[in-house]
Amino acid sequence: MFSASLRHTQTKRTASLLARRAQHLSIPTSWRSLATVARTHPFPALAPFEHIDETPAIGTRFPKTTQLSNLLRLSNSDDVLRDLARLVSHRGVLFFHEQDISPEQQRELGKRLGELAGKPATSTLHIYPNDYSDTIKNKDTLPQDISTISSEGGVSRTGFSETARASDGWHSDTSFEPVPSDYAVGWSISIMDARADLLFALQILKLHTLPPTLVSILPLSRFAPQWASGYEAYDKLSPAYRKFLEGLTALHDAKGIREELAKCKDNAVYGPRGSPENIGATLQAIQFVLATSILFALMLQNSPVIRSHPVTGFKTLFINKFVSFVETIVSYTTRILELTEDESNDVLAYLTRHVSENHDLQVRFRWGKNDVAIWDNRCTMHTATIDYAGLRQGDRVVSVGERPYLDPDSGSRRESLEI
Repeated sequence: MFSASLRHTQTKRTASLLARRAQHLSIPTSWRSLATVARTHPFPALAPFEHIDETPAIGTRFPKTTQLSNLLRLSNSDDVLRDLARLVSHRGVLFFHEQDISPEQQRELGKRLGELAGKPATSTLHIYPNDYSDTIKNKDTLPQDISTISSEGGVSRTGFSETARASDGWHSDTSFEPVPSDYAVGWSISIMDARADLLFALQILKLHTLPPTLVSILPLSRFAPQWASGYEAYDKLSPAYRKFLEGLTALHDAKGIREELAKCKDNAVYGPRGSPENIGATLQAIQFVLATSILFALMLQNSPVIRSHPVTGFKTLFINKFVSFVETIVSYTTRILELTEDESNDVLAYLTRHVSENHDLQVRFRWGKNDVAIWDNRCTMHTATIDYAGLRQGDRVVSVGERPYLDPDSGSRRESLEI
């Protein structure tokens, strides 16, 4: 069990790690204490709840006897959800079978996970830059911080290329924002094929099945996410290559979404989108400010290629070379700033292959009706598997975390757990 592994966590870097983390972020004392992994029992509030690890690197499964809606109402709910957030951050993704949970409860869960894990007080729930209320059934009944993912419209639309490669789609949600996502909560509806396999690297998804009579009037979908561990991706690199990457920063750019905003300005959400820093239509994790009437000065607010996780203290790979499954969505990580264009393209291509071709850093989950998954976007990536027919529609809640940063005193997951 993962809990047993944590008993061997090394603590020699703790003091320096916390000091540097506090310097990078205005984090509360509770966050600094969370970063120090308990050596005797890492998640004491979860002890009453049976769970089993899916793979050594990523994924933990809970049976249907653990209902997330009940966890929200426990007398020690804060303690349980705090340990749940920590477990998500350590294991990447958690699976819960046959859940009875409402959209409002999913919003509450996503909000409290981030808060109890110690995210900045200014961070709330993300609002997708393009509001698709007029294109999605029942979307007008949902709050703005629930985004709809659907084959008939919304965040993911019809038009997937039949020749698209799933390996081109690895990404983390909202990495183009200056303050991107920490945890995510989604509610997904499935028609016809409830057997879709999903590979996860950290978020929350709930699966339903609509009446079969609705199938004939809805278009086919080509969307199902897969997930991989950024911790394990970092750990599988050679020490020399890790050192090389730790000196690099990258531009995350949602060019496709920005082009969508230009076409449908009435639906644009210019911010703030879950953080006072997530504003405007630039949709880049690097900002330009007007220095003179003719010159722009570059503010180095880009994202590190290797980032430190504020909850675990582990280093994780943080790139998103999302090429596209649909014509309007293109790469999130467009350029490594310290390299030439050719060098940057080569490094990003290698890192994308590194994630997609190492199956031991991925986890597969066979969806059932009303199953829920919770994942952490800071240390995982996901992509779509285009291998089934039937509608896919879901309501997703994405929590906003902190600015990505690299603490040189943070460590490798394998080394910290002595595995």
